[in-house]
Amino acid sequence: MSDILAIVEQADSDEQLIDEIALRHPDRVTVLVEDGSLETAQADGSPRSGALSERLARLLAAIEQRTGAVVVGLAGSREQLRGWRFDRIVGAHGPIPAL
Repeated sequence: MSDILAIVEQADSDEQLIDEIALRHPDRVTVLVEDGSLETAQADGSPRSGALSERLARLLAAIEQRTGAVVVGLAGSREQLRGWRFDRIVGAHGPIPAL
């Protein structure tokens, strides 16, 4: 069983993120949106939050369709993932502190 944490960055990097995930043939994927936008998308009904919700829905569906993995969760901060273990972390550019 292979568990991956996928860290979402700019919208224009979604396809690259999916490629990185697919290369690792995961069984399960957890998606982390660290910039605080996840809470905003869930809290208000603005056009910006609606666009983010649509983007995330497309991203999660694409991950499942392209990799065959199950997306098991969506997190808005590393704090929500404390104690979780992942075989790989993809999508963050630069050093990744331990969770």
